[in-house]
Amino acid sequence: MSPTRKRYMWRLAARVITLLICAAVCFLRPDSFKILDGMNFFKSVSPFHLLWVIWVIDMVLQIIPIKNKVPLGSQKLFANRFRPITEKINYESLRSYVVSTTKAAYKVFLIWCALIAVIGVLYFTDVIGKTALFMISVVFYVCDLICVLIWCPFRLILRNRCCTTCRIFNWDHLMMFSPMVFAGGFYAVSLVLLAFLAWLVWELCVMMYPERFWHKSNAALKCSECTDKLCTQYCQKLRK
Repeated sequence: MSPTRKRYMWRLAARVITLLICAAVCFLRPDSFKILDGMNFFKSVSPFHLLWVIWVIDMVLQIIPIKNKVPLGSQKLFANRFRPITEKINYESLRSYVVSTTKAAYKVFLIWCALIAVIGVLYFTDVIGKTALFMISVVFYVCDLICVLIWCPFRLILRNRCCTTCRIFNWDHLMMFSPMVFAGGFYAVSLVLLAFLAWLVWELCVMMYPERFWHKSNAALKCSECTDKLCTQYCQKLRK
């Protein structure tokens, strides 16, 4: 197991524990979720502030170039992770690749929007409240790493080889925090806006530097060059 995959396994365990703690707080200290209301974020300090800081740091690491500790799949938009292939890039094939993967990505986007719309209807009809919106985001927080380490349903649409080459790798936080868009308040809005910024930087780089996102133009994305080894049975089968 690679060091990156080991770190991600520990992170998954930490996220599961976070989910269990938040679920316990729902029943034992429901008033703790008042932090979601308005500007209550600034009125007291709680463990939810620590969780907010962790989430913010995770998103900041997606919008600045980092050489180590952050997987290539998340950092491939930056020049310091781009290793151009030695032969001439076939720009016609590159354009075809970008168009096809972007179409697939926005199929995922539409499906996700439909899911968030359902959550929004439940919220505005008072079936669920702000606490539930927060808990749904924490569930998505866990599911994010399940997709990376165990099984990803989005591969059925994207047809991507692995997470390193995934077209929507840095969509994770926008998808994760999108339920909280209905909650309002500084806590939720700040997370949603920063997640949108991370998504926007990613999408702009796809348009401006498409060669960084294709394994036939960026040698760093080839299986033979992989150091992260986050992939599961999908890539292992391809290597045989």
